[in-house]
Amino acid sequence: MTEQVDRGRPAPRGRLRRVLPLLVAAWLVLEIWLVMVVADAIGWLAVLVLLLAGLFLGGWLIRRAGSRAFSQAVEQTRNPQSQQPQTGTSMTVLAGLLLMVPGFLSDVLAVTLLLPPTRALWRGLGRRVGRAALRSTAPRGADPFADALHLQEQLRIHRPDGKVIQGEVVDQPTRPDGPDTDYRPPLAK
Repeated sequence: MTEQVDRGRPAPRGRLRRVLPLLVAAWLVLEIWLVMVVADAIGWLAVLVLLLAGLFLGGWLIRRAGSRAFSQAVEQTRNPQSQQPQTGTSMTVLAGLLLMVPGFLSDVLAVTLLLPPTRALWRGLGRRVGRAALRSTAPRGADPFADALHLQEQLRIHRPDGKVIQGEVVDQPTRPDGPDTDYRPPLAK
């Protein structure tokens, strides 16, 4: 039995979409509280130095991950048969971004993204969350990948103004001295 989707009403929001603003607010409150606790323990100047160090370290990590990904892409184009191991560039970039965010909880999370034992756990969690997200967004019985391919095809054939251009590309005849670019008046009807 297939499930009918009502196109007049928006789809019900998922549990995560309802709770996400609350989670972000709780994260911010915890970050601020932890910064204040650490500042009381070691002083505000030391906290400022630590936050600036996280900013610069995060920028360095992102730059390093980008240059590593670029060099791997260049190597892959030079030698397509070479099998380069995955380096976890996206996790390194995410760790760099988290280090750049002011706060100590985000720094701890960034360190767990960088260490090899916990990196494997994050990969597994990412796969599970990704599969669950794909399942929750698609109606029952639908294939999200087929829907994405269909959408890509629709975007490819539609112009930005919404008009569909159907036809085929015809190569212009070429003469020995170059392509035929002579002007021809339109035919009278």
